[in-house]
Amino acid sequence: MRLFIAIKFNSEIKTALLSMQEQLKRANICGNYTKPENLHLTLAFIGEYGDPDYVMETLEPVRFRPFELALDGVGSFGRLWWAGLSASVELHNTAAQIRHFLADANIPFDRKKFSPHITLIREPSKPAMPAIEVPAASMTAEEISLMRSERGRNGMIYTGLGTIRHI
Repeated sequence: MRLFIAIKFNSEIKTALLSMQEQLKRANICGNYTKPENLHLTLAFIGEYGDPDYVMETLEPVRFRPFELALDGVGSFGRLWWAGLSASVELHNTAAQIRHFLADANIPFDRKKFSPHITLIREPSKPAMPAIEVPAASMTAEEISLMRSERGRNGMIYTGLGTIRHI
């Protein structure tokens, strides 16, 4: 099963992200838009791994205090357009801690440099993102989720398998 560790968003952030997607749609940008229920921030992508219980056990020692996330900017990684977040030492430290525990437990994960982003659209129909407004939106991150990703009839389905709460 495909696994990843993520922060799920509150309604304020989701509403703002959906507003950004609507701006793209009004600019006649077609593509594979992230469904509202799938909007999240990935902290570590594990990929195919058959023991989610072991992943949760591995993450038990993760300690973090609640921290703020705020939308800030947009960008792209090739044919993937994303919304960004304000710089957060706490976010980076939490992601580093999670990745450290995964590595120590020999759980494979994507070791690319952590670059916090929220995917808005994949394979956009135009080569460059138009200027869009980034609505002011924020939340306090208080939990981290282990998620499973499965391909369904109508796209990806993400299911929560476990949660780590702040200290």
